[in-house]
Amino acid sequence: MTDHLQPSDGYKTLHVDQDGPVLHARLHAGRSDAVLDVAAIDDLLRLLDSLTERTDVKVLVLSSLAADFCLGADRGEFAAARKADPTGAALRRIVDKGFRLCQALETSDAITIARLHGRVTGAGLALVSYCDLRVGADTSRYRMPEVGLGLPPAWGGATGRLITEVGVSRIRELMLTSREFDAATANRIDLLHATAPEEDLDKVVTAFTRLLGRRSQESMIAAKRMLTGYARADRTADLGLLDSNLLIPHLI
Repeated sequence: MTDHLQPSDGYKTLHVDQDGPVLHARLHAGRSDAVLDVAAIDDLLRLLDSLTERTDVKVLVLSSLAADFCLGADRGEFAAARKADPTGAALRRIVDKGFRLCQALETSDAITIARLHGRVTGAGLALVSYCDLRVGADTSRYRMPEVGLGLPPAWGGATGRLITEVGVSRIRELMLTSREFDAATANRIDLLHATAPEEDLDKVVTAFTRLLGRRSQESMIAAKRMLTGYARADRTADLGLLDSNLLIPHLI
């Protein structure tokens, strides 16, 4: 990855560039941290909203310019919001934005690919669970730390999505123990669709984008909507809308 890239015009944290039908969105541009703060969420929401009227983008590749893909939500931002508004309303708005972002990813007409390296933790893991395809470096590490931190696993409505993608038994173990797991495990449980040495990661992503770039956009949109519909039908009880209500009492 090119870590010297700066945010593109109109964004605070994203570097965006297009290669034919493939749009690359790189998080943490011009920053040394790897958190998913409000600025990053707003940028991603703005980007996904802009794609609703575009027919020139078939595939969106989400990656990070930081040393880690994402270390989770910005807990310092949570603390500042709690101090500024002890009622919890400001915190609720932040958490609700995370839910809206994940819904936007799930329903985007673009096929979304997460390119993962380093650590992928908490809200970062929740975010990429909503991508259609996930490719990880063989050195990447994954963790759902919330229970270990005394918090409910409530960000982005991702618990239901993770159960659908991976299975309730495995997610139960990883969520309750909060243990870190490696790329080989993530691949084995279907959290990742492919792994590669980090230096070859772009080749694997490109192999996917070339295939998808040749497919009919309308047929891919139809297939994605069908798959999303069936997956949501499996989530007969989805508590994602309550994420902020579950999380805020533990933060104020």
